[in-house]
Amino acid sequence: MTALEVFNQNDGEVTKSFYAELNTYGFAGQLGVALFRAQKRSSRAKDYHRGKWRRAAYDVKEWSLSEVSRILSGQNVISWGWKQDPDVLFGEEPSHVLYVDLPGFGQCSFHSPTRGSGPDYQGEWDGQHNSAAHIIQWCDALYLHPVNHQRRAQAKARRAAI
Repeated sequence: MTALEVFNQNDGEVTKSFYAELNTYGFAGQLGVALFRAQKRSSRAKDYHRGKWRRAAYDVKEWSLSEVSRILSGQNVISWGWKQDPDVLFGEEPSHVLYVDLPGFGQCSFHSPTRGSGPDYQGEWDGQHNSAAHIIQWCDALYLHPVNHQRRAQAKARRAAI
């Protein structure tokens, strides 16, 4: 199953299985899970017009952004950070944006009513709305990598032999 297929479906067990697999790929996989979850929840929240489901989706998105910050904290391979956006308001206050530059894939950004932990972002918004595509490509690069694919196939064969 591809990351896009997981992103577009609504079976929680499929999504959890995908996250569990990605989490076994170390730092890159853990970052992929946190970004994927934030993007999926943000996209779903926009589908809900109001109510508890919308709020719950945004709560998971905000928690996921805190996980992105935790995972990226202390590393210096991936450029990331927070910047205020005075053009997008939450209530009457300017929003904050978490930016993550995925090497070889592109920039991801998420608006938030509050600034999370982490550095100030030194770059600028790239003017694109491609976060979902970049995250899905990042996760596919990990999930579909030949080494990881071979490892999953071997594990499946071992389970079948039992």
